[in-house]
Amino acid sequence: QVQLVESGGGLVQPGGSLRLSCAASRIDFQLWNVAWYRQAPGKQRDRVALITSNRNTNVADSVKGRFTISRDNDLKTVYLQMSSLKPEDTAIYYCNFPERPVSWGQGTQVTVSS
Repeated sequence: QVQLVESGGGLVQPGGSLRLSCAASRIDFQLWNVAWYRQAPGKQRDRVALITSNRNTNVADSVKGRFTISRDNDLKTVYLQMSSLKPEDTAIYYCNFPERPVSWGQGTQVTVSS
C-alpha cells in the first residue's frame, strides 16, 4: 500500500518561508505526476501545485510567484517551497498523485500568523 508522509509545516509570520516535504513509498514515484493540495478549516481541499513526471510545473494563481514545487525521484519526495506567506495560506497541506490517487497522508499544518 502506498504511503505518503508530509512534513515541514509550522507556525510562521506573514512574509516568512517554509519548505514542505512529502515522502512516498511503495510506488514507482518517477512515473507519476505529483501535486500539493491544501485544506483550510471549513473549506474544500484544493490543489495548489503540480509537477509532472517530466518536471513541468504548474501552480495555482493564488500562490503564483510565491510557491515552487520540485521533486527528487531518487528519494521519492516532492517539495513545496513557500515564500512571502500570507495568513490565507494557513491550511493543512497534503500531497497525492492526481492520476492515481492514493490514501491521503496525515498532512502538515501550516499556520501563518503574527
